[in-house]
Amino acid sequence: MADLKAAFETAVANSKKLAERPDNATLLKIYALYKQATAGDITEKKPGFGDMVGRAKWDAWNGVKGTSSEDAMQQYIDLVESLS
Repeated sequence: MADLKAAFETAVANSKKLAERPDNATLLKIYALYKQATAGDITEKKPGFGDMVGRAKWDAWNGVKGTSSEDAMQQYIDLVESLS
C-alpha cells in the first residue's frame, strides 16, 4: 500500500507536467479517479443546470462510484503514465 501511495503521489506530480494538455474527457477521468482515490464515493448533491463544469465533474466522479481507493489510485497511475 505504501508503494502504491508513493506511486500515486508521483503520478499526481507528473500529471501537472504533461507535455500536452489532455482532452476534456481525459481530464474528467483524471479528476474522477483522483477524487475517488482521495475522498471515496461522491456524497455531494449534483450541481444545477447553470453549473456545466460542476455537473461534468460530478458525473465523472459519480461514474467511478464504488471503485476502491486502491483501484482508483492504480487506474490514475496507469492513465497518467499512458499520457506521458
